[in-house]
Amino acid sequence: MTRAGRWVVRAADLVNRRGKSVGVRLVRWTGKSPHAIHPKHLVDSPWHDWYVEHLKPDHAVLDVGCANGAHTLAAARACRRIVGCDYDLRHLHVAASTARARGITNAQFFAWDVTGPLPFHDASFDAVLFLDVIEHLHPRVAVLHEIARVLRDDGRLLVSGPNRATTWRRRLAAAGLFPYSDPDHKIEYTEEEFLAELARGGFVPESPVMPVVYDTPWAGAIDALGGLSLTLYARLSRWKRAAALRHPAESTGFQVVARKKTFEASPRIECPPIS
Repeated sequence: MTRAGRWVVRAADLVNRRGKSVGVRLVRWTGKSPHAIHPKHLVDSPWHDWYVEHLKPDHAVLDVGCANGAHTLAAARACRRIVGCDYDLRHLHVAASTARARGITNAQFFAWDVTGPLPFHDASFDAVLFLDVIEHLHPRVAVLHEIARVLRDDGRLLVSGPNRATTWRRRLAAAGLFPYSDPDHKIEYTEEEFLAELARGGFVPESPVMPVVYDTPWAGAIDALGGLSLTLYARLSRWKRAAALRHPAESTGFQVVARKKTFEASPRIECPPIS
């Protein structure tokens, strides 16, 4: 890569990384939401809520690493009961406040370190959401084993994680820049690595891996625009989605419906259930 090429990549990377936080702040400053949340949660983007169609009205669901509860509350409309846990009290406050404002009564939130034992009996849940969380954690395989413990034998893990092998990620690495999409990420994956991580945790995919959206270097600029115009953001988001469907190797990440491997009983962790 030429020196001029490296400077172009550096400039695009700077815009990309700052644009997301700018968009989140603008959403609140412009009155689109009372809370600072990503504009993707304010537009009709069914690929972000892809897990909803895999839930049933009688399901009990756990959302591991629920953050501000955006996915928890989207899932609540499709299941009997959902519990979201996260270590960040600020995010949990937003989640609970949003649930009250929307009149959602079947969603419950609590603070918990998800890298330790979960406070539930074996086979407590029909489905577990684990969405864009695994890449932030150590230890990952132990967390997956714990999710498998609280999941019913016929339950499903609905999980997503980031793709490190896109053209844009490779250009960042070639320019000597940090190639991960978030500075807090402990790991990013190729598709093969992601499935191998799930396998080490006791899960196998039951359907093909699904793409998310196209990994464009201008994603941050699109996020910033979303803070100003949700209409424009929705249009650009549809473009990113269509591009990812045409070029799945360039997707920002992977979405997987997984089931437990052949069940092997694990030692029961005696924790009082959260009702």
